[in-house]
Amino acid sequence: MSGDGRGAAEVSPQSADETGEQPAERFAELMGEVMAAAERFGHRQHVHLTWLAVRRHGTAAAVGLVGEGIRRTARAAGAPEKYHATMTRAWVELVGHHAGRAGTAVACGADLACGADLEAFDAFADRHPELLDTALLSRFYRTATLASAEARAGWVEPDLRPFPWQRTDR
Repeated sequence: MSGDGRGAAEVSPQSADETGEQPAERFAELMGEVMAAAERFGHRQHVHLTWLAVRRHGTAAAVGLVGEGIRRTARAAGAPEKYHATMTRAWVELVGHHAGRAGTAVACGADLACGADLEAFDAFADRHPELLDTALLSRFYRTATLASAEARAGWVEPDLRPFPWQRTDR
């Protein structure tokens, strides 16, 4: 559970949304949108995928949607060990936090009422370049913590400093 009380609700990978669409279909749709403008699935594309999930489904649902999608993708690629539960949730919550500060964390659904997603993502990334830094989590976690089997398998709280929404010194 996050320190701000919003916690990442566990979303069942088998539960359909209000339209009847399965999470695997939602993830594939998001992945298709991200990859339509990319040659490879690097860190920026991970952040873009996460941002789309947060905008369309909210942060809590995005944790389950992105987590299960990445876990399924890694398993299908024959590399299930590449999935990392703590890193996935941390990135989703960081993107959700920054999207919320930008006024975009409210789930807007799959309709395009949220605006042109690629241009909006580029503007978001320009405002939050720290999210494109692959070493960002090292501000919050020790290397050994992220390398642990416990962090790979499930959520582990930051052990260097709290995430911005967890801070109590404000």
